[in-house]
Amino acid sequence: MSLKVKLVRGMSGHTERHRETLRGLGLTRVGRERVLQDTPAIRGMIDKVAYLIEWSETNEEFKPFGRRFRQKSQRAASEKSRRPEREQR
Repeated sequence: MSLKVKLVRGMSGHTERHRETLRGLGLTRVGRERVLQDTPAIRGMIDKVAYLIEWSETNEEFKPFGRRFRQKSQRAASEKSRRPEREQR
């Protein structure tokens, strides 16, 4: 089970802690949707900023996002492309 979360109100004019929570959920722009894992930590974050978002339970698969995930996947892809070169020598 996953949670689909959508930012429906802007972050300006709200406390820095709430803006940090929204960034932690991956919501940086109005209208952005994310599918997140259903954990107690995520539920707590949703409760904290419930007045800024819409959310629902869904059966969609959680897909990691963010800078660290992109770097990790790019690193893994480049290592895969390098391995055959080493074996050929």
